[in-house]
Amino acid sequence: MALLELYTEYNRVWIPDAEHVWKSAEIMRDFQSGDNVLELLLEDGTEHCYPVDPLKPQLPPLRNPDILVGENDLTALSYLHEPAVLHNLKVRFVESRIIYTYCGIILVAVNPYKQLHIYGDAIIHAYSGQNMGDMDPHIFAVAEEAYKQMARNHKNQSIIVSGESGAGKTVSARYTMRYFAVVSKSGSNTRVEDKVLASNPITEAIGNAKTTRNDNSSRFGKYTEISFDKKYRIIGANMRTYLLEKSRVVFQADNERNYHIFYQLCSCAQLPEFKHLRLLSADKFQYTCMGGEITIDGVDDKKDMEETQRTFSLLGLKEDFQSDVFKVLAAILHLGNVEIKNSGGDKSSVSSGDPHLAVFCELLNVSAEELVRWLCHRRIVLVAETVVKPVHKKRAVNARDALAKQIYAHLFDCIINRINTALKVPAKQHAFIGVLDIYGFETFDINSFEQFCINYANEKLQQQFNLHVFKLEQEEYMKEDIPWTLIDFYDNQPVIDLIEAKMGILDLLDEECLFPQGTDQSWLQKLFNYLEPNPLFEKPRLSNEAFVIQHFADKVEYQCRGFLEKNRDALYEELVDIMRDSKFPFLAHFFQEEERNAANSKGVKVRPARPAVKPANKQLRTSVGDKFCSSLSLLMETLNATTPHYVRCIKPNEEKLPFEYDSGRVVQQLRACGVLETIRISAQSYPSRWTYIEFYSRYSILMTHQEADQSDKKQTCKNVLQRLIQDPNQYKFGRTKIFFRAGQVAYLEKLRLDRLRGACVTIQKHVRGWSRRRKFLRMRQAAIIIQEYIRGKRTVRKTVTAATLKQGWASVVIQRHWRGYRMRQVYQVVRLASVTIQAFTRGWMARKRYKKMMKEQKALVLQKYARAWLARRRFQTMRRLVLNVQLSYRVQQLRKKIEEQNKENRGLMERLTSVANSHSQSVDRLQVLEAQLEKVNNQKESLEAREKKAKEDASLTIAKLQKETDALNLEKQNLEKQFEASTKEAKENFDQIKRNLVEEKDYEARLRKIAENNIEIQRQDHEKEVETLKEEIKRLKEERVGLQRKVDEVVQTNSDLQEQVIQLSKHVKVIPELRRDLNNLQNQRNSMDRKVKQQSEQARVKMNDITRQLLGDVVEEDVLLGLTPDNSEKIYEMEDLLEAFDGLQKATRILQNHQREQTESYETQVEGFKLKVDHLQNENTELQKLFQEKSNINEDIRQEVSRLSTENSVIPELKLQVSELQRQKQELEANVEEKSRELAEKTEEITDVLRRKIEEEGSQRRHFEEKAEELEELKGELQGQIEELEEESDHLKRQQLMDSEAKIKLRQEISRLTAENMDIEELLDQKDRLIKKLLNQIKSLEVSQKARKLSASAMPKDYLGMLECKREDEPRLIQNIILDLKPRGVVVGMIPVLPAYIIFMCIRHADYLNDEGKLKSLMNEVIKAVKKVIMSYHKDFELLSFWLSNVYQLLNCLKQYSGEEEFMKQSTPRQKKNCLQNFDLSEHRQILSDLAIHIYHQFISVMEKSLTPAIVPGMLEHESLQGISSMKPTGFRKRSSSIYEDSETYTISSIIQQLSVFHSTMSQHGMEQGLVKQAVKQLFFLVGATTFNNIMLRKDMCSCRKGMQIRCNISYLEEWLKEKELQSSNAIDTLRPLSQAAWLLQVNKSTDDDAKEISDKCTELNSVQIVKILNSYTPIDDFEKRVSSSFVRKVQSLLQDRDGSSQLMLDSDYRFQVTFPFCSSPQALELLQVPSSLHLAFLARI
Repeated sequence: MALLELYTEYNRVWIPDAEHVWKSAEIMRDFQSGDNVLELLLEDGTEHCYPVDPLKPQLPPLRNPDILVGENDLTALSYLHEPAVLHNLKVRFVESRIIYTYCGIILVAVNPYKQLHIYGDAIIHAYSGQNMGDMDPHIFAVAEEAYKQMARNHKNQSIIVSGESGAGKTVSARYTMRYFAVVSKSGSNTRVEDKVLASNPITEAIGNAKTTRNDNSSRFGKYTEISFDKKYRIIGANMRTYLLEKSRVVFQADNERNYHIFYQLCSCAQLPEFKHLRLLSADKFQYTCMGGEITIDGVDDKKDMEETQRTFSLLGLKEDFQSDVFKVLAAILHLGNVEIKNSGGDKSSVSSGDPHLAVFCELLNVSAEELVRWLCHRRIVLVAETVVKPVHKKRAVNARDALAKQIYAHLFDCIINRINTALKVPAKQHAFIGVLDIYGFETFDINSFEQFCINYANEKLQQQFNLHVFKLEQEEYMKEDIPWTLIDFYDNQPVIDLIEAKMGILDLLDEECLFPQGTDQSWLQKLFNYLEPNPLFEKPRLSNEAFVIQHFADKVEYQCRGFLEKNRDALYEELVDIMRDSKFPFLAHFFQEEERNAANSKGVKVRPARPAVKPANKQLRTSVGDKFCSSLSLLMETLNATTPHYVRCIKPNEEKLPFEYDSGRVVQQLRACGVLETIRISAQSYPSRWTYIEFYSRYSILMTHQEADQSDKKQTCKNVLQRLIQDPNQYKFGRTKIFFRAGQVAYLEKLRLDRLRGACVTIQKHVRGWSRRRKFLRMRQAAIIIQEYIRGKRTVRKTVTAATLKQGWASVVIQRHWRGYRMRQVYQVVRLASVTIQAFTRGWMARKRYKKMMKEQKALVLQKYARAWLARRRFQTMRRLVLNVQLSYRVQQLRKKIEEQNKENRGLMERLTSVANSHSQSVDRLQVLEAQLEKVNNQKESLEAREKKAKEDASLTIAKLQKETDALNLEKQNLEKQFEASTKEAKENFDQIKRNLVEEKDYEARLRKIAENNIEIQRQDHEKEVETLKEEIKRLKEERVGLQRKVDEVVQTNSDLQEQVIQLSKHVKVIPELRRDLNNLQNQRNSMDRKVKQQSEQARVKMNDITRQLLGDVVEEDVLLGLTPDNSEKIYEMEDLLEAFDGLQKATRILQNHQREQTESYETQVEGFKLKVDHLQNENTELQKLFQEKSNINEDIRQEVSRLSTENSVIPELKLQVSELQRQKQELEANVEEKSRELAEKTEEITDVLRRKIEEEGSQRRHFEEKAEELEELKGELQGQIEELEEESDHLKRQQLMDSEAKIKLRQEISRLTAENMDIEELLDQKDRLIKKLLNQIKSLEVSQKARKLSASAMPKDYLGMLECKREDEPRLIQNIILDLKPRGVVVGMIPVLPAYIIFMCIRHADYLNDEGKLKSLMNEVIKAVKKVIMSYHKDFELLSFWLSNVYQLLNCLKQYSGEEEFMKQSTPRQKKNCLQNFDLSEHRQILSDLAIHIYHQFISVMEKSLTPAIVPGMLEHESLQGISSMKPTGFRKRSSSIYEDSETYTISSIIQQLSVFHSTMSQHGMEQGLVKQAVKQLFFLVGATTFNNIMLRKDMCSCRKGMQIRCNISYLEEWLKEKELQSSNAIDTLRPLSQAAWLLQVNKSTDDDAKEISDKCTELNSVQIVKILNSYTPIDDFEKRVSSSFVRKVQSLLQDRDGSSQLMLDSDYRFQVTFPFCSSPQALELLQVPSSLHLAFLARI
């Protein structure tokens, strides 16, 4: 579209204005070709006619749409021209309070004259690593771009800071160097970056001064090269200076000051260290009071002096050097006060008594006479003679001032050189970034030689800038494959040639300086003669002492007065000689070095753009102009060899008022600094550039449905543009972007706005039409109703009479009856039809329901059979799988058992070998044992003979009694026959029989009591036996623990035994006797054990015989066998007690069934009982004899043990073993005595019972039924007691097996304990054998130990939750469990925190052994190994998570098992029993806690590093709400080389996915939930702070739509917290600042109520942040409104009293304090299994 077509109604333009440069106006009527006037409406409401030439219309520049106003980059504007730039800067500076703006590659910095909170370290870190254009414009962004390009392209960079005096160049350069110092730490102890920053206060003190435009104006140019090594860390710096304003030393204009250092020195005049300088106040020195200003508001010169001295020291410039510098400065001040008087004529003089002269000569140690002479005289060298000529006062004053200037210039150079020396380091420079702080283009009322040089330098810089901009534009076009057309841009080479070429201004100036009589007027005349034809050189009309040069920025008129003098910079040679001969080495060195430099100078090759002929005269190269040209050429060569970055500082007003904008001053500087030239170059080509995605998102509203549905967005954009803009020359399609001519984006915005406006109108049309129609219909309906009532009323009034009323009433009655009749008929018909239909319908529904039920029933039957078949098939399949698994598992177990058996066999083979070796040594001992065995056998045979004889006598007695019984039976039969025969006597004997029956009933009662007593006795015996077993179990447990400890003690006593063997060798005569005695004791013990077993067996046989004898006559043999237990070992088991009781019940029932048979056999049983009683008495006697023999044997054993103890006192270990044997024998003796006593008691009780039974036999026949009932009750009681015993047994089992999976029955517990008892007895036997082998040889100890271990393996394992690790195995443990352990393998196969448990179990074992050295060694090695792993894998997230969990678990274990009550509240009884006993590990707990904190912080750092790249794209840039686009056009900075590399696209889903990965990893590694919550809270704080900081630094993110996006993303994060059940972590609270900022972007911002609401609800934001958001708020569409300045001021007034931080940024590096809350572990250590994959077979479970 042609530009002329855009001048339509409602569009706005800019017209020139005298006051504001440009002002806005609105077009009132479309402009047509040929019109000579453009009708405009000004903002104040007045109409204006803008004249236009119809032939060549020069229309005013169009104004950009409001949507484009306030952009970060001026090149993003659709219309690129001066008023657009000026207005955009004003909106940003005044309304948004933003001082930085991009203009292509230039950063425009407007001086705010106010301290802003945008330069803190948090801001630096926020910009670090960011691409150019991603954040708001900032000086830090330029510095980051330079730093990044240096690191990426390996090319040196330059940052060129320019601008007028007072525009902020020095501050910008200072912040640039501060940025490099912060982001590129040197990493060394020299702190080079601090030294680089410390150079600024010194250079500002000696090179900056107060001017009318700036309180801290740099009066010299400075180029600082900051050097970097290969890791891009600062290693040094170098400084080059240009054109120091020396004239300021001796002259200052009104309201200006000299250099700061003089005033700082005068402010410290009263300090002791400065007394020798004899300083006065600044108003007493001529050189410091000339301008009338000696102080600056807000500046304390004394404090600045302290800062200067501090930075001198920081740079390594010692106090001696500082003292010399201050001496020279003080001398210059005193020199200025030297009074030169006029002596008449052309003579002048200086008083020899001048105090300042004396101080000057004293400080510099020069001759006063010589100085006075050559200040007032001059030597003229002629051909034949030398003449000394006096000079007049003016020339003498000039000589004095020239000397002062020369001394200060040398001092300035010396300090700069010393600073460079201090900033140099021996390391090699890899790259550098140069910061050029140089004067900008200057034009004053009076412009002299200094302004000429400054503007000459700016011409060179502008030429370099133009070429660079042209080059970048060309690169951009080539990169996008856009045809490149030559752009006409301003080339200032003619001006440069005018200045520096042959016969140019500088050349003629140097030539004129050669002539002694040359003057400024003669030089000016030469300029007019030679340069007048040049169009860039002009002669002023009203002045003969000036000339005009047409610079690139403006025309400048220079006054020629002083040009020659300043160019010569002349100083009398005599004064130089005086300074050179000074006794003050510091001063003398200045002028001696100058002489050497002059002698050795070879000149500098200057390379102007056009070749120039160099003058042959050598002196020309020593002029100031020549030196400046040389240094400027070197600077340009340096800049051309680097990649430049430009910062243009703008001074907004002359009054230095904060945020005041003077459009006239600003536009003048914009023209001078090249910003407008950049705009002009961009505007000539395609200044507006959009990516295809940006264009599609912004202008999809202009697409048709067919175009929008296409999948190829790039082709869609092309189709839309070709349809909307007919002229293809107005845009070009690149590879990634669309290039637009100036104004085309504005045209598209107009089309977009028109489309939106049309849509709004359509919506409004329909809504208003619907509303009006609705209102009309309501009114119409109301009108109709009103009409009906009115018409009805009228009709009634006309027609109503008495007859009419009667007729009407009658009609109503007739109608009522008729209608009633008709309705009843209709109702009957309808009712009949309804009933019929209901009947048919209900029948049909019932049949349908019946069929459905039948189908469902059949389906259920089919499903039942099908499911049964499927279930059976699944069961069979599962059973087969289970069988296969069981088979494979059993095969594996059998293989393991075979391997273990093989190991045992090998051990047995070794034992057999050792036994065979010792067999030959025990032959003699066996012979003695055989003899003793024969003797014992003889005794045994005699005892057996006596026993046999007793049995024969008993059998004879029984046979005799049997015969008597038979006789009695015959007699009884005879009596019965007589009783039957004598029937007559029956009546008489009836009473007798009745009495007999009563006696029999009583006898039955007595029998019942006897049975009850027997049962009670048996129950009590069983209870005693159970209690005895419990005590025995407890004692065996204690003995087992003691044996384990003894095993450890035996290992420790190996060395002692070796010494004892040496001592035992001295008792060779005693050892054989000991052997024999021990063998005898062992044989006696074995025989005693056999006798005890025999006695027990005999007692059991006798009990069985008693039972058989009691019930043998009543029941059959097989029943009796079922009632009598065969195994004596089971008499103590609970199940057998129940079986015995059941047998007793059966016996009771049998007794009831055979009641009569018992009555008949009572008489025969009496005699049998007598015989049995006698037999039991005999057996008891024999048992007592055996017990007596056993007691005697035990007494002999005790005597032998005591004798052996007295004889072998030198063997302490043997004594301990013998005493243990003695104790065991005593216990066995007590057991035998107790069993014998119980057997005797039982025998006596049985005897008594049988006796009473015989006496009361006849009186118990009638009470057997009652006895059976009571026996049933007794059975219930016994059953309850047995259940109680079972409960007690279960309680013992729970104590023995902590947290086992299933409850073990009481029978299994008793059998296991019985087996343990047997194993312990075996252990005792092994202990005895161990004693013997220790006496023989040391090697037998190891063999017995192996045997003990092998035998111990057969018993059930009862682990103590400890692992034994030998000292030599500690490195292997650390290597396997820490150094080589990988988290992935651990998580899959075992408990995540198993390494912590294994380490703690080893620690427990060391504590159990009371081995302090081993404990400390293990703890130290564990901590060192964990630290090593963390240092080696400090970026491995999974490993850090794994070891954080394990260290935390180890810390919890140390607390839980420490024995402290506060940590044992939730522990189980077994865990409380397993507490550490010997050592306090609180110090190691503290070390572990510190290590855990270190791991946690490293863990958080790794997570933050992984999450940070996704935060800003996911939370801010990604549009999670589809259809709500906040995309706007971007400028050149988005096209910079920093962002061309492809980058991953992040969304809010990426953030949530990353958080889920973190959470799942922590959960897999068993991290405690409290620690997980702390980590999540820290990550959420990072997300909130990073997002919030980017909002603060990105104006394009401050929009209403972006606030909606942010709040949506926050809701996603909150849902994630709920999903993971982490609401209690308070992580969502860390997002409150971000949430309130998003709310602030969405809320209305116009009224007082809105301001009050913002003040009340934004409690988490401080006033600085709220104001920043309000100022940065950017509308996305024209329908939104900007925040007015008055509203911002209202909010500020409401926030004045709010306390809190004034920082703009949140500290994203802030870390919440981590806590490690104690969490008790339910894990039982004794149940832990060590996987074989850890290769920890060398650890032994205890």
